[in-house]
Formats: sequence, C-alpha cells, structure tokens
Amino acid sequence: MKKQIKYWIDLSDYDLETAEVMLSGRRYLYVGFMCHQTIEKAFKAYFSKLKSETAPYSHSLSYLAKKGEFYDLFTEKQKEFIDQVEPLNIEARYPSHKEKLLRSLSELKCSEIISQTKELQKWIKERL
Repeated sequence: MKKQIKYWIDLSDYDLETAEVMLSGRRYLYVGFMCHQTIEKAFKAYFSKLKSETAPYSHSLSYLAKKGEFYDLFTEKQKEFIDQVEPLNIEARYPSHKEKLLRSLSELKCSEIISQTKELQKWIKERL
C-alpha cells in the first residue's frame, strides 16, 4: 500500500502544480479541473491508507470520501469546498457546460480554488 499511496500523492502534487501553471496562463477552466484531479488523487491515497485496498475507480470526491469512511472527518467548510470543486471535473469536459463555467471563473476565483485545494491536500497529507 505504501507504494500506492506514494503514487497517488505524487500525481496529486503534479496536478496541483499544473493547476498553478494553468492559472498563470489564464486557462481558468482547467484550473478547476486540475484542482479536482489534485483532490481526487489525494483522496485515493487516503482511501488506500485507511482501507488497505485499491481505491475505487470513481471521479466523485464525495463518493470516494464516503466509501473510504473519512467524509465525516471533514469540517463543514471542507465539505462545501468538495461540493464546489466536484462538478468541475465533469463540466470542464463537455462543451455544453464550458461557456457557463468559464463565465463563473475569474483569476480571483481560481486563486481561491487553488488555495482551498492546497489546504485540503495538506489536511490529507498530514493524515498519511
């Protein structure tokens, strides 16, 4: 499991760096997408640690946290952030959603998303 946990955390770190590059390039749609990916992979690392098994194939953050039995450990603020970032994975992929999503994302909003992503990722890493 240790190798699997390291694998997921390494990917999570890489995705967070990618989100920051997307922010500097003003690719706001992909900032949200990469932040979702960062959290998803951190959750899969935590799932693997807690359950000593491979995390389920799912992009749903709330599902992974509930299935891993760590959702109830989050604060209300963390749960609200998970609810906010969870749809960014799907909405960034489909053209019908992109225009609406792009209008809702600004440099400031994306900076906030990255900041909250870092906080939640750190919270997970402290428990690994």
